[in-house]
Amino acid sequence: MSKPSPQLGPFTLAASAEMLFRDLPPVERVKRLDALGYQVEIWDWTRHDIPALAATGATFSSMTGYVSGTLADDAGADELLRTAAQSIPVAKELGVPRLNLHGTGLDSRGLPVQPCPIVTGAMWLKARDTLSRIADLGERHGVTFMLENLNLPLDHPGTPFGRAEDTLALVSSIDRESLGLNLDLYHAQIGEGNLIELCRRCLPWIAEIQVADVPGRCEPGTGEIHYAAIARALDALGWRGTVGLEGWASGDDEVALQRFRDAFTL
Repeated sequence: MSKPSPQLGPFTLAASAEMLFRDLPPVERVKRLDALGYQVEIWDWTRHDIPALAATGATFSSMTGYVSGTLADDAGADELLRTAAQSIPVAKELGVPRLNLHGTGLDSRGLPVQPCPIVTGAMWLKARDTLSRIADLGERHGVTFMLENLNLPLDHPGTPFGRAEDTLALVSSIDRESLGLNLDLYHAQIGEGNLIELCRRCLPWIAEIQVADVPGRCEPGTGEIHYAAIARALDALGWRGTVGLEGWASGDDEVALQRFRDAFTL
């Protein structure tokens, strides 16, 4: 029996191997997601056996595109560029088209390694310059870097350039095909909301959309976000691309994935 297609409707579906089937070793998680017909997201590539992941034959949607570094200071920007360059051969080995970035590095708890309660104008200008250099790097190597929004009230307090408003302002000001938005609607709902309008405003620069419900960060249908309506709105807007479940399973992992598929299959 052939595995299900990751694209039954207008969107390609992916899921995080970091958050699902956590009772299995990482390689087995990837195999399970692939067998169920999903593309696969991973986070920090330095923690994975890359040849073993490549040998699964899975299709990978995205991965973290740096190891360390920041956007808005000279030393941090140089480090971000250095480790982003290191990430590209790994992405090529796995066939990953999109590499994810944040305003600063995150520790094992998701907290910023350099918390920044106040972002100055000079920091905005430096961040834009850093991302322009990142776009140059992506263009040279045929990959797309994405800047992900993060929620500040709950999971990632003190992360600079964390709000969707911030990532949109930076990425749209550069406006390059090699730099896009990883628009995470779970994060955007916490503290920002108005998700359909946010999707409309971000539409020209979206490289990928990630989802989970609020509260709890589990699959669609477990919280307050009406993901079926968001899926219909995205379809009406003409957006075609990858939607990734970056959330926990509220119970059985396969049931969670089916709920996700149901919400985004039109």
